[in-house]
This record gives sequence, C-alpha cells and structure tokens, in this order.
Amino acid sequence: MITLTAVGGVALIELGMALTPGPNMIHLASRAITQGRRAGLISLGGTAVGFVCYLLAAAAGLSALFAAVPVAYTVIKLAGAAYLAYLAWSMLKPGGRSPFDPAGDLPPVSDARLFSMGLLTNLLNPKIALLYAALLPQFLDPRGGPAWGQLLQLGGVQIIVGISVNGLIMLGAARISGFLATRPRAMKAQRLTSGGLLGVFALRTALSRTAASA
Repeated sequence: MITLTAVGGVALIELGMALTPGPNMIHLASRAITQGRRAGLISLGGTAVGFVCYLLAAAAGLSALFAAVPVAYTVIKLAGAAYLAYLAWSMLKPGGRSPFDPAGDLPPVSDARLFSMGLLTNLLNPKIALLYAALLPQFLDPRGGPAWGQLLQLGGVQIIVGISVNGLIMLGAARISGFLATRPRAMKAQRLTSGGLLGVFALRTALSRTAASA
C-alpha cells in the first residue's frame, strides 16, 4: 500500500505540471475552441489512454529499461524537447498565436484522428515521460509491497489529477478565449508567457540528466 504522503506528493507534482502550459493543454484548448467541447472530450480520451500507456510501461519496468539502455531515454527526451521547442516557437514567432486565440482556427478532423492526436501528443509529452521514469519511483516504499503495485496506485493518482485538470481547462477554453479576445494585451501576455515557459522547459528537458543518473 502507498502512504498518504506519497499520494499527496504525487498529486501536488501532477497538479503543478498540469497547470504549466504544455502539449496537452495546448492541444485540448485548441480543439475545444475550434471544434467544440465534444471534440475536446474525444481528444481528452486519447490523452487519458496515453497516461495509461505510461503507467503500464512504468509498472513493467520503464525506469529499469531506461537505466539499462540510456540511449532509449535520450531519444525520448530529445524528441519531447524538440516538440516543446516547436510549440514554443509557434507562439513566440512573429504572428504566433495563443492556443486560446479564436482566430487561430484549426481545420476540423475526424473523431478517430482527434483521439489519436490526443494520444500521440501525450506520448510525446516529455513532462509525462520524466514523471513516470524519474519522479514516481522516488515515492516507492520498500515496505509497501511490490513496486509494480505501488506504481499502479501512484499512477492512478496522477491520472485522476491530470485528467481532472486537463478536463477543466478544456471545458473552460471557450470562456477563457472569449475573455482574452476582448483584451489584446492580456492575449499577447498569455501567448508570450506560455511560449516562454515552453521554451524553458524544452531547454531543461534537453539538458536534463539521463534516467540512469537521475
């Protein structure tokens, strides 16, 4: 069994990560604004499955794999950092747009693609990879039973918090967009702040230590 301290620690870490602008927030907000809440919910379903994939991989020995084959961790880390850098540049470049900008319409796509894009976006999210590979294992208790069982429980806490926060952001995206649309300076400040945070996180991800030394 996991301790309440571990539950609280994982919940706080995931809350902070979910509230930081990242691939999941950008994708869900953009889709909810351009195609409506139904599209946002389908995308959120893909995001949830992505969390489950990471959870099952962690329980199967993701951290051990990364420690044994550091190049696997490096590839995932650099791919995620590159993706974050791309998202940051799309906001910071001249003419860049915020995910909450209603003028930044995306072409409608099918339900299947909405789901697969939500899944892929989450699987390429370096924040989630680092969470499962380096952070969750720190909350394991040697006296708490099998490591895989504890990881499943801790991962369940992360998924509940992550889906709840992302879901609230997705449901409120249209209202946030409407608020910012009447305040160009606030929209610009949000865009630059989000892009800057993504850029910083991309750099930190690219320069972070390997899983074997984390």
